[in-house]
Formats: sequence, C-alpha cells, structure tokens
Amino acid sequence: MKTIQNYLQEDTIRFLDHSKQPNVLGEPNEAFISFAMDDAIATAVGNKAVPPTARMWVHAPTLVLGIPDSRLPYVRDGIDYMTEQQYQVVIRNSGGLAVLLNRGVLNVSFILPNDKKLSIHEGYDIMYDFIQQLFSPYTNSIEAYEIVGSYCPGDYDLSINGIKFAGISQRRVRQGVAVQIYLDVEGSSYERASLVRRFYEISKKGETTKHTYPEVNPEVMGTISQLTKQAFTVEGVILEIKRLLQQSFHLQETPLTHQEAELFHKRLEQMAKRNETIRT
Repeated sequence: MKTIQNYLQEDTIRFLDHSKQPNVLGEPNEAFISFAMDDAIATAVGNKAVPPTARMWVHAPTLVLGIPDSRLPYVRDGIDYMTEQQYQVVIRNSGGLAVLLNRGVLNVSFILPNDKKLSIHEGYDIMYDFIQQLFSPYTNSIEAYEIVGSYCPGDYDLSINGIKFAGISQRRVRQGVAVQIYLDVEGSSYERASLVRRFYEISKKGETTKHTYPEVNPEVMGTISQLTKQAFTVEGVILEIKRLLQQSFHLQETPLTHQEAELFHKRLEQMAKRNETIRT
C-alpha cells in the first residue's frame, strides 16, 4: 500500500492549522474558501514553489453539496430546509455527494506533488494508511469499502464494524493533488446523517432521477470517538496528526505565500460563481 512516508522523498511537510481561522486571508467564513485554498496550494505544491502541505480545517454548520446534488429536482426546497436548520449550503469542486460539516468534523487535506504520477487509488491509499496509523493505538479494525446507507458513499468510506466515520475525496490541479478526508470526531453523527437524509427527501420528493442518490440510514454513521470508546476532540486529533507527521518529517509552519494568495483569490472567484446557482 502507498503511504505518505514512502511516496514523499522530501523530508519537510508544511503544516497549516486552519481549524480555528478558516478565513485566514480575511474572507467570509464559508466552506468554499477551503476548497479554493486547497486548489491554490495544490498549484503551488505542483510547481515545487512550496513543500507538500498538510492542512487542517473546520467549519461552522455547512452542507457541502457535490455537483450532482445541485441537480436534484427540488434542490431549492432542500436548501431552504437546511437554512432553517441554521446550516450554510455550498457546492464544492471535488467529486462525491453531500457531506455535513460542523465543529465536530475535522477535515484534513494532504496536498502533494504529482510528478511521480500518483494514481487515484494510490492517493486514496495514502490517506487510508495514515488514518490507520493515526488510530492504531486504539483500534486495528479500520476498513475501507462502501458503506451502503451512508451519505457520500464510496469505495474509500472508512469504517469500524460497518459503521462509517470518514470519507475520502481527491482534487487534482495541474501537477498537484489534494487528498481530502472528513473525520467525524465528536458530536452526533446520527443527527448529522438525519439532516442529510431529510435534505434528500425534500430535494427529491420521490421523483425518479438520472443520478442515484443515497437512501441515508443514520444507523450506519458514527464518530471515531463512539467507535473506539475514546473521548476524542477535534483539537486533540489535530495534535495527534501533528505528532505522527513529526515522526517522519520536519514540520514547517509557514503561512501562505504571496503567489498562493493570488491563486487563492482567483479560485475563490470561480467557486463563488459556481455557488451563485444556489444563492438565487
């Protein structure tokens, strides 16, 4: 299996903790800034302008839609429902379907150079292996396969005993790759899944659609805290990620470069245009 240790020849990784300052460049606190930021960093990493980067990010309550979700027949009604529940709604630029974020969900991006032609599966394997390493003191039962009934289902759903606690996606930009994972760390995964289930019910209203949307079952979703019987917090998991990376790499905690900031603003404009469709 491909690991981050055997893929990277560099001995340095930049570590960016944006969990408490998602609007690091003074932008509005909306989740699509994080996808724009990963794109900007991936471009710079691909150009070898900055080291490979591990970025931690957390957002206030947000439903992140995949592009297929934006084509639901009654998506406006679903968005109105989520707004009533005090959730923002945004469309991301990477694959997959709807994911619910709040302060109990940690997002981790490994932003890597693609000069060695990292395959899609190898990108997923790097994150899967790292999560197994991260939680190895607490469990050796983490598996990767599609959990039917989960939201945003895929071959690299991470689960313990059939209960999903994380999902992985990828975004490829020029010579850079952003491998992204959401980790349900704390809070109620049941409540998060119930909200997504209701969103789909309202947005679909039983109609037949070209795209297959998940029949969400909250019983198959859980937090890593619940599944390992450990009182993990988002802040605590970030510290564990940092410690694990420090075992193999020198960590550099430098801010975004001027080039990255310029790229970020261009990507942010593109993300804003994409999201205009759900804001009107």
